[in-house]
Amino acid sequence: MKLLTTIITACSVFTTNHFVFSQSTNEAKAKEIIVKAVDAMGGKDLLSSIKTLYSKSSTVMDGRNVNYITKEMTPNMGSFEIEYQGRIVYRSWFDGKTGYETVNGEKKIADQEEFKDKLDRKYIMNELAYLDPSLYKVEFVETDKENKLHKIKATAKDGNITNLYYNAESYLLNKEIHENPTKGSFSTTLCTEYKKFGDLTYCSKNTFRSENGDQVATIVDLYYNKDIKKSDFKF
Repeated sequence: MKLLTTIITACSVFTTNHFVFSQSTNEAKAKEIIVKAVDAMGGKDLLSSIKTLYSKSSTVMDGRNVNYITKEMTPNMGSFEIEYQGRIVYRSWFDGKTGYETVNGEKKIADQEEFKDKLDRKYIMNELAYLDPSLYKVEFVETDKENKLHKIKATAKDGNITNLYYNAESYLLNKEIHENPTKGSFSTTLCTEYKKFGDLTYCSKNTFRSENGDQVATIVDLYYNKDIKKSDFKF
């Protein structure tokens, strides 16, 4: 009986140690892939130096040609605008603490649930955030050899999950699937083209998938570290 107990205990310790080792190995492999993605985008020094980012994308919404304009400033300020025929018809923004929106020319405090993920944000480039253990836990899931994609699961502090699919040859992100377990919702974004903007290699064509059909957005302008200031995010 004592021998049996000893054997069971030994097996339990081995199983636990194997599980911990496997977790550690998967985390290390995930970070190794993300580091290669950072290098492919321009390197850690470049990505860390980006304190503001502006992008303007052309797309079609409800049958109309519109532009999506985003502005970001570290650590966590940002805005999103919809431009139609030269006019800003919608705007939402976050000043680092509170989220706002403008609808039909009226400014108001927005639903703060929509901005919860902004509170812990530290970086403009997501890859830097994925490498920060205070923000995300990452683990390698598998390599899809047929489609040449490395799958990584990134779990945020609030429990939201982002499944990342990095190209096994270029190490650039090809697809991401965001999951919100609390709401039972998810969204899929495809990165189908990349382009260099200055020294930064960045996804220039996104496809947003939904039940109502795909929406394609193509970047027509992007720059960093200029022409954005804190006052851009004031109420």
